[in-house]
Amino acid sequence: MLLLHGLGSSGDDWAPQVDALGDRYRVLTVDLPGHHRSARPRGSLSVARMAAAVDALLRRLAIDRAHVVGLSLGGCVALTLALAAPPRVRSLVIVNSFARLRPDGARAAFRALGRALLALGAPMSVVAAYVAREAFPRADQVDLRAAARARIAANQRRPYVATLAAMARFDVSARLGEIRCPTLVVAGERDTTVAMAAKQTLADTIPGARLALVAGSGHVTPHDDPAAFNRLLLEHLAAQGA
Repeated sequence: MLLLHGLGSSGDDWAPQVDALGDRYRVLTVDLPGHHRSARPRGSLSVARMAAAVDALLRRLAIDRAHVVGLSLGGCVALTLALAAPPRVRSLVIVNSFARLRPDGARAAFRALGRALLALGAPMSVVAAYVAREAFPRADQVDLRAAARARIAANQRRPYVATLAAMARFDVSARLGEIRCPTLVVAGERDTTVAMAAKQTLADTIPGARLALVAGSGHVTPHDDPAAFNRLLLEHLAAQGA
């Protein structure tokens, strides 16, 4: 099992999934390039370069095939890995991610612009507070919100902005039909970061893909509803005979 995190996060954030999977599977979590303990590669940062780094790591570890789970940015990396190295990916679970990032309406476009402007000019503590509030808005999510704020605030601005730009440039929408591995698309019902239409497009265009809606969940479904997410994940793996 390979678990790929979202923007500004790290492999450490998959603790609820590692706990659920660790007795049955070999679980690998990574810090994507420019995140936490991983350095930003020289030159421009792109989703393709992130996927290439992940592929190189799997080769170094002699992992021929893996079930790949990606959240948001990690979902983009997972899709790219499945396209660039199909034999490496046994199955996909794409969580609140997209093949091409397009705001769904004026409100979403305004929110995305505000986030970009904050990332360019505000202190990372302010960026972190904004993103954490969007991800975990409920009154009962105080602890989740505080943890997310601390994680994101620890990011350096340049790699964070470079990753935002890489996600804005990312577009594999014309190639989704090439993906042949079993794919589960997980969608948080209340996700305000990635439009539901983008997730529906993944499910409709990847051959044989299935969409699973998690009621009441936002953008970070593995954290705000780990029980529901882990159940979907284990069911998906069981369907592959894993």
